[in-house]
This record gives sequence, C-alpha cells and structure tokens, in this order.
Amino acid sequence: ESATAFGCLMSDMWLGEFDCVSPEVLHSVLGKRYPAFSKRTQQDAQEFLICVLNELHEALKKVRKSPAVARCVTDANASREGVSETSIITQLFEGQLSYDVTCLECKATTDRPESFTVLSLPIPSKSACSLQDCLKCFFQQDTLTQNNQIHCSWCGTKQDAAVKATITKAPQIIIFHLKRFEWQGKHKRKLLTDICYPLGSLDLSPYSSPLLCKDTAYSLCAVANHAGFLDGGHYTAFCKHSVTKNWYSFDDAQITEIPNSSVQTDTAYLLFY
Repeated sequence: ESATAFGCLMSDMWLGEFDCVSPEVLHSVLGKRYPAFSKRTQQDAQEFLICVLNELHEALKKVRKSPAVARCVTDANASREGVSETSIITQLFEGQLSYDVTCLECKATTDRPESFTVLSLPIPSKSACSLQDCLKCFFQQDTLTQNNQIHCSWCGTKQDAAVKATITKAPQIIIFHLKRFEWQGKHKRKLLTDICYPLGSLDLSPYSSPLLCKDTAYSLCAVANHAGFLDGGHYTAFCKHSVTKNWYSFDDAQITEIPNSSVQTDTAYLLFY
C-alpha cells in the first residue's frame, strides 16, 4: 500500500498536470503504520525519511541466499541469517562502514561492518562550520571507555578500545543528517550553526577505504530545510531538476526556481548527494 501510494505521488509530480501536488494519500497510509506522523504536530523529517525508506524497501525487496549479513538503518541493527534482501532502495541509498576496533591493552584489532542509509553527522561548532568539518568529526578516531568498553576476546575481559570508521561501500545517493537537535542537561535544543556545504565535488576519499574503486565525488541534488525550533517550525525543500539542472524551492504549494546561490542556507537539515 505504501509503495502504491508513493508511486502514484511520483506519477502526479512528474506528469505535470498540476501546479502542485499534495501527498495526502501517502501521508494517510504512513499515518496508519506510524501513528506519530498522523498527528498535526511537528515531527522529525529524518525519522520520517527512515520510515519511508523502510516501507519502500519492505514492499519492493527481493530475497536471495547469501552468507549471513548484518544490515543496519541508522542506529537500528538487524541481522538476517543466511539471506540478504535487496531492493531499489538498497541499490540507491545503502552504503557500508567498517569500524576498526583496537583493544588498547593487547592492540588486537577487529573489523565490524555496518550498513547505513543515512549518516547522522555531529556539528562541531556552535557558530559556523563546513560539511567537511562535520565529516571529520564523524570519522575521527574515538575511545571507548567506562560503560562503553568492549569485551576483548584476546584479553578475555572488558577493555578500553579505539574505534575508527571507514567507508567501504559508497552508495549511489548519500544522505547526511545534520544533528541540529542535542541534549543540554535535561533539555533538548536546536543548534543554529551555519554549515557551509558544496553544491558539487564533495570528496569522500579521505574517509573511504583505499580499496574503494568507485568515484567518491558527489554533487548535491536536494536539501531539506527546517526553520524554527523544537516546539514548532516549518519544513521546506530545495531540489535540483535531473534534466535541466535548475534548482527549485518547494514551500508548501509555492514552487519557484532559485539561483544556485540560494541553495546554501543556515536552515539545512538533510543533505542529499
């Protein structure tokens, strides 16, 4: 039902018979599956995106026999014994990270692969930074201590460890979630950091495995913006036409062509490359 509603929405959008299209049917279908999205309150666009991708994957997946794999969507781990599931969603959006975990006691290193569809990037500055700054922060080596210690099979006990992520499979379309909402004590707040991101030639090679042969330079194709705060706000989108290469702003029923210079905004929340 979700895939059918999504397909009808895409047809209505691309046939060009209407000045604007309201996704009421898709919203209704998803609202039945995920009641939080049926409410007239502000919801998180990144969470909604994950739900849409999951629904489309489940509806369109093909199962094939393969070695045991572990598949993850953002922070949710799901292992499938002896089979792998592929769909147009995994073909377009799924990449893979490799986490090298090194025990700081015996120096033994293990490799932990993890698939992703969205990379949630920390924002290292409160005022201004670049997308590359966010990527460097995400991919920098981290230390696991105290409650986050690993169980080292070589030492036989829990130990501190160093962990570092590397991209081993780059997706055709990579989605970055800018983590603008953070906890400060018992309260959650929004970071209004102005993040500079390139429209083209985004180079991911510094964070990729040397064995990754695919070209890791990406061009921006869409932006989801959030204006406002936690208790209320407004979502808009910028999308690049795949044929004309022109950029358009989508603000409810108002759709306007915009210059490249207007694509850079301090309200960007999701970036699609």
